[in-house]
Amino acid sequence: MTLEARDPRGPMVATPPHGAPLSTSAPVRPSPKLSVCRVTKTFVSPDGGQEMVALENVSLEAGAHSFICLLGPSGCGKTTLLNLIAGFLQPTEGELRVDGEPIASPNSDRGVVFQDYALFPWLTVQQNVQFGPRVLGRSKAERAAIAERYLTMVGLTEFRNRYPHQLSGGMKQRVAIARALANHPSILLLDEPFGALDAMTRETMQDELLALTTQEPKLVVFVTHSVLEAVFLADRIIVMSARPGRILADLAVPLAHPRDRTAHDVTEHVREIRALLAPQLRDEPRR
Repeated sequence: MTLEARDPRGPMVATPPHGAPLSTSAPVRPSPKLSVCRVTKTFVSPDGGQEMVALENVSLEAGAHSFICLLGPSGCGKTTLLNLIAGFLQPTEGELRVDGEPIASPNSDRGVVFQDYALFPWLTVQQNVQFGPRVLGRSKAERAAIAERYLTMVGLTEFRNRYPHQLSGGMKQRVAIARALANHPSILLLDEPFGALDAMTRETMQDELLALTTQEPKLVVFVTHSVLEAVFLADRIIVMSARPGRILADLAVPLAHPRDRTAHDVTEHVREIRALLAPQLRDEPRR
């Protein structure tokens, strides 16, 4: 099986049938949901010393209902790129846009799920999920309905009055996902959300995330170190080089869901991507 390189510009317009007049205008492509154009991000040490280039000349476009995994070695800029999309950071060069508008700051239209859960320990499960709608000025009844909807989706309604310290790791991450979805974002950003979970819980959470994004389609950008996780989840994988982070490959995953982690086509994709990443991993200790 050969990996399928993806055209980042999107699908071409079909050729008109024989005899139909040809348009003299350029082919029309749908506007991307997300556009990252020639982005470089450089960090400077607090004492004004050495600069560190985290990302260099990164460009990509994504449609409204894509599931994209950012994959690469440690320190390649995956989380930096996610934080730029979230609006937590600004690029040193280049620009990022959502629906054609520059990303200037965080926005409720972009939900973020962190690896360390980032739940408010003094709030109950229900109150954590209601936090975003409360900030947005939703009424008490609306907040209750939103929390009930998403706690039902993640299977935690009976734990609505528990506090984070009373939950397992997998349950905490379910709350974090429900809280991110409660604002009805059109983009969901996840930074290695299952990295701290045991193997069985991690697989369960992967299945549940796919179910949730099937119920409410949106653009998903998911950071991971796991090649198998990327192949299992994504319809597109952005493979990044070791620092400074560049896009090494933009790969389509043309496999129907549901996917079997042990199926030959899945394991063959995993094998080929690992071969692509092997030189980056060998060079990593020297960077």
